[in-house]
Amino acid sequence: MNTFVSKKETIISYVIAFVFILAMVAVSVMLKDREVILPEMAAMAIAMWVYREAGWIRQPSKIFLAPSLTAAIGFAVNQLSIAYFGKVILTLVLLMLFLRIIQSNLAPSMATGLLPLVMNATEWSFIISVFTFTILLMLGVLVFGLNKGLEKKVQIQYKYMIVFFALNIVWIGLVWVAGYPQLAVIPPILVVVYEVLQKPMYNGKMAFKQGLVLTISATVGTLLYFAIHSWILITLLAMILMIILLRIVGIRMPAVYAFPLLPFVFPDEIIIRLPIGSLVASVFFFGSVLMFKKVEMKRNKTEMQIQD
Repeated sequence: MNTFVSKKETIISYVIAFVFILAMVAVSVMLKDREVILPEMAAMAIAMWVYREAGWIRQPSKIFLAPSLTAAIGFAVNQLSIAYFGKVILTLVLLMLFLRIIQSNLAPSMATGLLPLVMNATEWSFIISVFTFTILLMLGVLVFGLNKGLEKKVQIQYKYMIVFFALNIVWIGLVWVAGYPQLAVIPPILVVVYEVLQKPMYNGKMAFKQGLVLTISATVGTLLYFAIHSWILITLLAMILMIILLRIVGIRMPAVYAFPLLPFVFPDEIIIRLPIGSLVASVFFFGSVLMFKKVEMKRNKTEMQIQD
């Protein structure tokens, strides 16, 4: 009986999340304003309402506060008359400082902060959209009590922010040399990287699965974008295909739901390169995190042996 209820609740949660995502795209289509679409909101809806990720919902107020203010930071930086790489580096620094100040570790905040640079957001509709959708996400968590029983405070390892920043600097250097500056920021990948750095354990199997599903989701989103005219139909098909993909691979990863929406906001010249760009970025980031974690675990094991 409990299993039946659990499945029923899961199905209802998916339906509500999908309606939320489709509504966001529909509003964008009606207003003819791509800046209304926030790919990370799709990931947040799934993570918070369906998966009920403790790390994302334990502090409901920050579901609104953190992404909204990081989006405002990114939006403000994007108005500056400096090179794109300069904007990315400055935004990363400001985002990490801000998250440190409010003591938040909400990974999607990185994506919403960097998204204005990726899509070159200049309209206030972007900020209004972020505020509106994050409030709705927060209310969904509060109304249904999804955060009940969760410890509000959690220990945050801020040292991993430095590692995250260093990896991004190296990646920025690589895409600059390669001549593809717009690939300096691929939000869904950065969100996953930011999260896995915080985890005590990480292995090659997980790194492979994460890179695989992110690359496939980017490819699916790109193919649908060029094959189908209706953005609403693209979104619906993509969400269904993402469920199937994650079931086949056997992992839960909210970020894959954001990827198919990226072509709606990415510059046209970058969309066609998104699948290969995602593959290369996944190999670099997840490979680097894997090596870092192996070194870290080896060092921790050595320190424990010395103490014994």
